[in-house]
Amino acid sequence: MLSATTREFYESQLQQLSNAKRRRQCTTYEPLDSTHVRLNGKTYLMMASNNYLGLTHQPQVLASAQKAINAYGTGSGGARLTSGTYPLLPQLETQLACLKETEQALVFNTGYMANVGTISGLMETGDYILSDALNHASIIDGCRLSSATIKVYEHNNCEHLEEILKELPPTGKRLIVTDGVFSMDGDLAPLPDLVTLAKRYGALLMVDDAHATGVIGEGRGTAHHFNCSKDVDIQLGTLSKALGSEGGFVCANELLINTLINRSRSFIFSTALVPAAIGAAQQSLNLLTSDTTLYNQLHHNIEYMTQALLQQGIAVTHKTTATALVSNYQPTPIFPIVVGSAEKALRLSQQLFEKGIILTAIRPPTVPHGASRLRLTVTAAHQEADLQYVAHTLGELI
Repeated sequence: MLSATTREFYESQLQQLSNAKRRRQCTTYEPLDSTHVRLNGKTYLMMASNNYLGLTHQPQVLASAQKAINAYGTGSGGARLTSGTYPLLPQLETQLACLKETEQALVFNTGYMANVGTISGLMETGDYILSDALNHASIIDGCRLSSATIKVYEHNNCEHLEEILKELPPTGKRLIVTDGVFSMDGDLAPLPDLVTLAKRYGALLMVDDAHATGVIGEGRGTAHHFNCSKDVDIQLGTLSKALGSEGGFVCANELLINTLINRSRSFIFSTALVPAAIGAAQQSLNLLTSDTTLYNQLHHNIEYMTQALLQQGIAVTHKTTATALVSNYQPTPIFPIVVGSAEKALRLSQQLFEKGIILTAIRPPTVPHGASRLRLTVTAAHQEADLQYVAHTLGELI
């Protein structure tokens, strides 16, 4: 039972968050399909999902998940190193390695666990990690757990990164780590320049493709998009975004994968993913690699939403070559509608909700103070009428 002092402490913490418009809570929606949910009998258009290819309700994906349940049951029963691996998992890992053009792959339970387990499994005290300032929280936490020395370079600033690399002592391993597509802004890492620096200074290079797999580079991700798959040592990703399932993965050479199997605590001590998630991911990969229809539809919808927002006078950062920060840029489904204060973001989110649109307010500490936003995401499953309605409504409210 909480003591009075402890209770007062937590209540005070929550009140401070409420006062700063930063308190969060879970809302329970009933998913109807890839783009609509229901709450209290009303249907809403979902514009905040990372289900980029709309595969969560695709009939073949559903059937593959059910087939896996029928064959192997509802749960895995234990960690892979203690109770074994059922056949679907190595099959999926082979598919993922092929997708990312690497020797091997290793599946984790979530993308978060993949980042935490990979960084802390490969790096240790005496090593150096160079991390982009806007990297995902899971990368940040993995860096901290590794006990390596962490150096943060300015977002996508390779000149600053090189300045840091030049000053490092000659001892210890070095790891440059970056998101491939940054989750809050939708921009791309300058991967070719990072490859050059990694080679020049003898560093490992790791890219987190959570928001790039299925989205850019013909669906293969950032390294393939920039034609440097063989030069990126570690490619991470998730099964839970564009692939419509659940889980994370890391792709690398045989040596690094074997090292993770023996050193990554989030892999070693976690019960393996359930068969349904693996079955669904396998079929999603089959669809992605055998047919470009969904991938092309996603990019059609990205362009359609870009033009619809521009017609409403709403900025579309990182969606045109004029606003791209890296060469060979490819637009992504993430549209950051930056509005400034957390209070304004919350107000707009509520107004949109009242008009049947779910568009979540993103506030500190997820983004910097003064950069609160609506994080709008487009999927292959959205209809043009949906996108036009959202753009028009935003134009009226902002």
